[in-house]
Amino acid sequence: MITFLKKKKNLINCLPANFTEIHCHILPGIDDGAKNIEESIALLKRMKGYGIQKFICTPHSMEGVWENSTEIIQKQLNLLNSELKNHNLEDVNIQAAAEYMMDHRFEELLETEKLLTLKGHKILVEMSYFNPPVNLYELLFNIQVKGYQPVLAHPERYKFLHGNYKEYQKLKDAGCLFQLNLLSLTDHYGKSVQKTTLKLLNDKLYDFVGSDVHNQYHLDKLETIKSSKIVKLVTPLLENNTTFI
Repeated sequence: MITFLKKKKNLINCLPANFTEIHCHILPGIDDGAKNIEESIALLKRMKGYGIQKFICTPHSMEGVWENSTEIIQKQLNLLNSELKNHNLEDVNIQAAAEYMMDHRFEELLETEKLLTLKGHKILVEMSYFNPPVNLYELLFNIQVKGYQPVLAHPERYKFLHGNYKEYQKLKDAGCLFQLNLLSLTDHYGKSVQKTTLKLLNDKLYDFVGSDVHNQYHLDKLETIKSSKIVKLVTPLLENNTTFI
C-alpha cells in the first residue's frame, strides 16, 4: 500500500512577493558577516533562490569594534552592486542601512550626523546582550526627538529581559518596533531565546522579521524551519516586510 504524506511547508518557501530582507550582514569585509565579495555573492545567490530580491544590508556600527561610517558602508555597497551584473544578479535590489549599537558613539552620531535608515525614519538599533544602556529610555526618547523611529533588532536575544517579560511591553510603549530574527525560531541561539521568541510571537509584539544572516550556516538553519504553527504565526510579519523599498 502506498502512503502519501503531506509535505511540511518550509518557512523560506512561504515568503511573499516583494519580501524585503531588512537585517543582514552581506556587505563584504565590513563586519563579522561576509568576509569578501565572493562570500557576499554566494549568500545573495542562495537567498535569491528563496525568492528574495530586495535587500537592506545592515552592517554593525559599534564603538571600538566596527566603527563603520556612512562613507565606509556606501563604499562597500557600491562595490557589491558593481558585481551584480557579472553574476547574473541584475534583478536584485540592494540598499544599505546600519545596525547601530546604542553606545556612547551612537549618542554622538545621533547628535551630529544623519543616520542610515531602513526606510524613511526607521533605524535599526541593538543593545548589549548582557545589560541595557543605563539611560535606555532617555536614549529611545532622544532618537524619536531627532525624528527617527527605533526598530529594536532581535529583542528575544537580550537574556536580561527573559526574567522581566513586562519590560518588552514597556519598550513597545516607549516607541520601539520589534524585529524578529528568524534564526531565533530555531535552537541556534539556545532554548531560552527560542522560548521567548514564541511567547513574543503569540503576544503579537513583533513588527518585522530579518534573517540576520552572516554566513552559509545561518541559511542552513533557516531551511530547517518547517513547523506549520510557526509559519502561521510569522506570516503576517513576512507581509509587513513587503512595505520596505
